[in-house]
Amino acid sequence: MKRISIGILLGALAGIIDMVPMMIKKIPAEGKISAFIMWIVIGFLVSAIDLKINPVFRGIVVAILVLLPSAVLIGWNDPSSLVPISLMTILLGGLVGYATDALAKK
Repeated sequence: MKRISIGILLGALAGIIDMVPMMIKKIPAEGKISAFIMWIVIGFLVSAIDLKINPVFRGIVVAILVLLPSAVLIGWNDPSSLVPISLMTILLGGLVGYATDALAKK
């Protein structure tokens, strides 16, 4: 349970970090809420899944897989916006994976 709590908290932190550029770009509230919830789910999944791979890579894989359905919708209307979204997902996913693993071992 400790590992899952850590993952959810780190996911919430990643969600807050992800919302900062969205606030600057004045993205509507539903976009920010969606991103925040997505990161909480990612934090939970990263902490609950037992893939025998590097924790950073596990975080990236989970984050990209969770993003995919939304990426189809986002990319349909504005394909160029997928580049910064994908970069942020890879960066934060890797950090959530690493930090969850490091903090759960303590």
